[in-house]
Amino acid sequence: MTQSMKETSSNKNASNKISTTQLVYAALFTAILAICSWISIPSAVPFTMQTFAVFITLSLLGGKLGSLVIFVYILLGDIGVPVFSGFKGGPGALFGTTGGYILGFILTALVYWMITALCGNKLYIRITALLLGLTLCYAFGTIWFMYLYAAVNGPVSVMTALGWCVFPYLIPDFIKLALALFLRGRLYRYIHLS
Repeated sequence: MTQSMKETSSNKNASNKISTTQLVYAALFTAILAICSWISIPSAVPFTMQTFAVFITLSLLGGKLGSLVIFVYILLGDIGVPVFSGFKGGPGALFGTTGGYILGFILTALVYWMITALCGNKLYIRITALLLGLTLCYAFGTIWFMYLYAAVNGPVSVMTALGWCVFPYLIPDFIKLALALFLRGRLYRYIHLS
């Protein structure tokens, strides 16, 4: 193997490794995700800051590291750490009727990662990626909800499921998205992932 081939190979291996700094950011943002999940904002339909944490994590850490953070957060909740809203954790919380919306965060992250990797990191691309990811999260979560709800209580229409699980959260989620993008603009220069 020639020297240049060895250097190329070692550069590829180095770029695939996660640095200590990235691990620290991953731990920090996993904690932020949990804390935001515990924050409940009172309104006609109370909501948490969980989706805000997903948006800010992806916006600041990027698709690759952000996806890892979201996966670790969900894994922690699945093994029983009370990181979900209402200080819940365990398979019962994750695989219950509304657990599909939590699992849908993985879709949000992967879509964000794919779109920003392919199209760049401009503001309109990030907005599009987050909105598309949120739409897929809503769709997956609603299908999950309808299936599990029907198994216990009987069938429910799509519009009823959307009325219970999605429509009341649209405006708060758009506000959380705008807040995350605003904060990303203020904080991004201080994030050093290398």
